Amino acid sequence: MTWSKALKDTVRTGLTVERTKLQPLVAVRGAAGVAIVIGVVLWLATPTLAVSSAFGAFASALVTFQRSWRPRPVLALAVAAGLAISTFLGYMAAADHLAFAVLLAVWTLLAGMAWAVGPVSGMVATQTVAVMLITVTLPTSVAGALLHAGIIVCAGVVQAALIVLFPIRPWGLQRDALADALAAEADYARRLRHDPVARFDAQPLMDARSAAELTPRQARNRPRQLGGPRGVAERLRPVLASLADPVVGAPAEGPERDHVRDLLAAAATVLDAVARSIRWGRPVRLPPEVMAVLEGAESGSMLTGPARRSALRLIALLADAVEATDEPVKEAPPANGERRKPAEGTGNSKEKEPYRHLLRPTVPRLVPVGLRALRREARWSSAIGRHAVRVAAVSLAGYALGSALPLGHGYWAPMTSVMVMRPDFGQTYSRGVARFVGTLVGVFVGGLVMALAHPGPWVCAALAVVCIGLMYLLMRTGYSVASACIAAYVVFLLGIAGEGWSQTVEERVILTLLGGLLAMAAYALFPAWETPKLRDRLADWLAANGRYSLAVLDTFARPAERKPRRVREALLDARAARQAWDDAVARAQREPVRHRGISRSAERGAEAALATMGRTTMLMEAHLPDRDATPSKEAEDFAAALRAALPEAVAAVRERRDLDWSGPLQAYAAWQARVDDEGVAVRAAELLVDALDELAGVLSRGPGGRNRAARR
Repeated sequence: MTWSKALKDTVRTGLTVERTKLQPLVAVRGAAGVAIVIGVVLWLATPTLAVSSAFGAFASALVTFQRSWRPRPVLALAVAAGLAISTFLGYMAAADHLAFAVLLAVWTLLAGMAWAVGPVSGMVATQTVAVMLITVTLPTSVAGALLHAGIIVCAGVVQAALIVLFPIRPWGLQRDALADALAAEADYARRLRHDPVARFDAQPLMDARSAAELTPRQARNRPRQLGGPRGVAERLRPVLASLADPVVGAPAEGPERDHVRDLLAAAATVLDAVARSIRWGRPVRLPPEVMAVLEGAESGSMLTGPARRSALRLIALLADAVEATDEPVKEAPPANGERRKPAEGTGNSKEKEPYRHLLRPTVPRLVPVGLRALRREARWSSAIGRHAVRVAAVSLAGYALGSALPLGHGYWAPMTSVMVMRPDFGQTYSRGVARFVGTLVGVFVGGLVMALAHPGPWVCAALAVVCIGLMYLLMRTGYSVASACIAAYVVFLLGIAGEGWSQTVEERVILTLLGGLLAMAAYALFPAWETPKLRDRLADWLAANGRYSLAVLDTFARPAERKPRRVREALLDARAARQAWDDAVARAQREPVRHRGISRSAERGAEAALATMGRTTMLMEAHLPDRDATPSKEAEDFAAALRAALPEAVAAVRERRDLDWSGPLQAYAAWQARVDDEGVAVRAAELLVDALDELAGVLSRGPGGRNRAARR
């Protein structure tokens, strides 16, 4: 992509205003917290303290709108504590420009590295830098700095208290995540009726898993509907795929295929009903015709072989989903010490347990996790590490230029740079454009109101609360809209302190433009492009897919040593690698960098081949043998050949060499020759070697590829 096209795309993205679901009650609650803090401090103290408290209340409420599964009060208190610390340390160094520059560089560097922990941590750390740049201009003594820090903490306490006292749809995010996962399964079932190899986006399942990670205190208070259905949704995906697949399921045409379509439609209806029940906390209601289809499939003999086994497993899992939605998570033990018999095809109770409870570390225990993430990203080749260095350098340059220019409020330049910069090119440039345009609109509207009405401190406070309420309400519609509301909010806040509106408007526009240009120039001069790393992401995905395939094949080879947890962990790794690849491709498509190492066509072909590899392994997973099944020597030999070839293939992808799958191909040929009645495993193995062969072909430097010639 050329620079001109990349800039056009980022400008279009930055100025896009999206239609989204609004949360008016949550916005009113956040604005009410800001109003309480500003009103009380303005009544009891000074306008300067009121401005400082307003920034603390604003940031404490803002973080609660981020997509995090932690309790909202904890987030509000955490950001308030961070703001208080940064404010106090900033004031202690503010008297000496050199000392403050050193503190700003170190603090901004750490804030940039906080993106390694997660996007919410990165956003919170960015807020601490921005507020430190603003509030250090307000105190006049050490005692004043302590007072300002204490006021900011109190503002966070007020926001946290409002969340506790006025909960709005508690567990709503977790309910939505689980309901979205089940709805995605329902949509998948409907698409399988017409496309037996339809692609499934695993992101809703990943979100549901993240939402299911709870601290011990959360686990004690979790609603009963948020327990079992997620595990059922995870097990449903391979069963749906195996039922619809014409190779390991029903034939592509005929009565069996018609019956499979009816079953898939009924499954979609049941999953939608369960999703609605979880989302709104209501009982599950199923149409009679759906129950008739499921009961007929369970008692009839329309399907045979693997397709019938998949159908019975599907019916059992759907029953488990409905039952888990209506029953408590913690069930009473059966009488007389008897164990509850699992439904056919759903596995034993021990295999279900990993889906029932996922532990999220508490905030104190999260510290070592965060430190490990920081150490992992503290390297020159890391995008997070380069972002941290970039944002620290830009903040210093913005601070120096803002201080040197004959304008007041020089901190607006580095604050703008810090707020718009992100670890990738697309977000940084789109946010820079949106920030400038939104600021221009916001300061114009705010300045016009100040010029025409000349409001006093209390009216300015009321107008600031209105602006921040609109920002909370509309922030998900686009960054330009949020920037406009924030700009007007700042104009009215400075009006509380008696700042001149005309000077504020002029300075705000000039310094915001300067900060945005610095951020954009920094990414152009010191980039961290994703495009050259696509081969590494592809190799990671191949390695993860290989481990997943080996875990499933080992189960066929040695059923007595069946390890569901190993299969499950390998699946999660493959899913994460697939998501990392998708994210990398999305970022690379917006970068003004020509593809080095892999062409667009090879990229699409390799993605299709690895997606087929993962899907084929999932089909095998849906038909894992019982522990007392006969071991498969052929599956063991095939797994051994794949295990031997995989490391060299992963290295070949990274180093742009041809892939050699001759070992797995020979092992599959021997497997096929020794087996008369082809079962699910050997038929899936054929799809697997076809996917490997396709991957070698699209990445081969020669025409046709080495392995294609070998197979011919």
